[in-house]
Amino acid sequence: MKLVYRHPAESEIGERKLVGYFLFGLLVLLAAGVGTTAGLLLVYSTDLPQIDQLERYRPSAVTELFDGHGRVIGTFALQRRVIVSYDDYPEVLRNALISIEDKDFYRHSGINIWRIAGAAYRDIESGGKVQGASTLTMQLARNLFLSPDRSFYRKVQEALLAIQIERRFTKPQIFTLYANQIFLGHGTYGYEAASEYYFNKPAKKLTLEEASLLAGLPKAPQYYSPITHPERALKRRNLVLNAMLEDGKITATQAATAKSQPITLNLQKDPNSLAPNYVEEIRRYLEAKYGSDQVHEGGLRVYTSLDMDLQKSARQALLDGLAAYEKRHGWHGKLLNVIAQGQKLEKYEDPDWDAEPELNGYTHALVTRVSVSGAEIKFGQHIATLTPADTAWIKLKSKLSEILHPGDIVYVRVLSLDAGAGGKTHVSLEQDSGAQGALVAIDNATGDIKAMVGGRDFNLSKFNRATQALRQVGSSFKPYVYTAVIDQGGSPDDTIVDAPVTFQTASGPYSPHNYDNKFEGTITLRRALAQSRNIPALKLADHIGIKTVIEYAHRFGVTSNIPAYLPVALGSAEITPLEQTSAYSVFPNDGVRVAPRYITKVTDYEGRILEEDFSDIKDVVSSRTARVMTSMLREVVLHGTGVAASKLPYPLAGKTGTTNDFTDAWFVGFSPSLTCGVWIGYDEKKSLGEKETGGHAALPIWMEFMNVALAGKDPGEFQPTPSPGTAVARKVDTPDVAPGDGETH
Repeated sequence: MKLVYRHPAESEIGERKLVGYFLFGLLVLLAAGVGTTAGLLLVYSTDLPQIDQLERYRPSAVTELFDGHGRVIGTFALQRRVIVSYDDYPEVLRNALISIEDKDFYRHSGINIWRIAGAAYRDIESGGKVQGASTLTMQLARNLFLSPDRSFYRKVQEALLAIQIERRFTKPQIFTLYANQIFLGHGTYGYEAASEYYFNKPAKKLTLEEASLLAGLPKAPQYYSPITHPERALKRRNLVLNAMLEDGKITATQAATAKSQPITLNLQKDPNSLAPNYVEEIRRYLEAKYGSDQVHEGGLRVYTSLDMDLQKSARQALLDGLAAYEKRHGWHGKLLNVIAQGQKLEKYEDPDWDAEPELNGYTHALVTRVSVSGAEIKFGQHIATLTPADTAWIKLKSKLSEILHPGDIVYVRVLSLDAGAGGKTHVSLEQDSGAQGALVAIDNATGDIKAMVGGRDFNLSKFNRATQALRQVGSSFKPYVYTAVIDQGGSPDDTIVDAPVTFQTASGPYSPHNYDNKFEGTITLRRALAQSRNIPALKLADHIGIKTVIEYAHRFGVTSNIPAYLPVALGSAEITPLEQTSAYSVFPNDGVRVAPRYITKVTDYEGRILEEDFSDIKDVVSSRTARVMTSMLREVVLHGTGVAASKLPYPLAGKTGTTNDFTDAWFVGFSPSLTCGVWIGYDEKKSLGEKETGGHAALPIWMEFMNVALAGKDPGEFQPTPSPGTAVARKVDTPDVAPGDGETH
């Protein structure tokens, strides 16, 4: 074959050169693009967080307080977050979240190129910024390390971090980090906390429609809030269900059934509202020991001595007792009016409304409208009408419209709550004149504080009257006098003369008298204590020395300063309810004092024990003295000033206390297992009113609580009183010398 060479035409040579130039230029542009991209990536990555931080990352977690049965009674947190594992999130929630947020989560390596390209194209068309293409991993990177701004710079960093995260962690680990971190509205972070808040149950128990609702929240938690925007939340939930159906995660029947369900929330009540004074005591202790950051971000687990059921009973008993006191003294009026203060009715929000009202609970409400037939009131989301029948105790001589006006803040008891489908809210008008109270209940054997109520309304006053209020204890101090006598060899059958007496003092003669201004003559010590006679108590204290009596009170655990003058025997000493209640637990404890405790154990985020509290225990008096005193205080309940409590079907003992001018009313008493103290009074030294004694004002509260606290339980029996043996009853002779003044009961 003969080859013939043909010289190319000039046009062909030109075309080849042109192609060469084009290819060269393309290579130059490609190189420039690669270089530019590499340079940009270098710039964007220079200030990226070190990804190994994520291996040590622990998000801020809520510190939880548990009662003795493991139920949450309080939380401390900057962010409401509960950390759980991958297996704690049910498959239905994982499927819902992945279907709506990141369908290719288990297939991509951190970024989804096609989603990014599509989103970028749409945003270029609309002139917006790059958005809407983030994978779960990219969202995690943004939430943990980057700012929320939607710039191109942040998006590139987000993608780079996502790739690194995917290289270091498994998909379940990434999902768990995301699910524990994401904000889901109303202060909740993570799906476990959100499930507990919106549905009052752990995420493990979520239904399909509930899981779909929560899965739709990350896009815009406030906009799709099922609380404030239920219609939007419903549409978003159904969109999630559609996505799950498209992905084959649910059947058409399941989707249709779930879509037909309305949004039903069961909002978690604020656990801190059950025992706010108790929780506050623990907060102060923990912050002093561990620091504020650790308490509010460290996810501590604090195991307390409180019993949620007893706490509810204690609060109800105190509020019921205060309501009964108010009704005994009639309507005072003088209501706060928000309109008079320059506020608008539609803008007013009362602190009481932060928590959902409870049946038989008490709350402040706003009068919104008044008519001939009644007054319409509002509290939170509830509306009710007060009629003359709801205010019968006031015994109106005029129309209801003459005592209530729009803008008035009234105090009401919730008798029923609307529950939809014809449900109705019904309340009764109560009164809050400022009278306060405190109740403390302590387990005799362990010193555990089982219940503590420090006042009528924590929202109005944070002052804890159970631990901070130093109040005169009245005749509830007398058991220390009799304890000193019995411990030094006395007998409850010894006699003393209840008769007029004058004590010579440095300031002149002092002639005390009994509460009833009568004298009983020669009586036993048992009867003198049961009937709370003042003259015998003063004679006994003078006989053994008031300093000795005070020394015994301190042995019982009273730390308050007590001046050494004789009227202390009648209760002029100022002691807190917690101290007085704890001291009384020595009697049923066979003379042993167990120091009261709030906390049994504290663990850290990892479950390591940080502290365990074992109460201090010490002998105070002999078992003989304790048993004799228990029998004498039992007589107070059976035949003395606390006789009203004898109708309860349990072995009970205790002592009333009333101060001069009825400024303080007390009852402190116990069963074989539980000691409870109740105080009633005003924060200022103001009389509760004539005849408002400890037996009249405080004892009914104590009885209501103890009746519930002991119901269905084995109440036990008091230790038998020791045999008197050959001891002979004797008469106690006392000199008539002592300073002082005052009369108590």
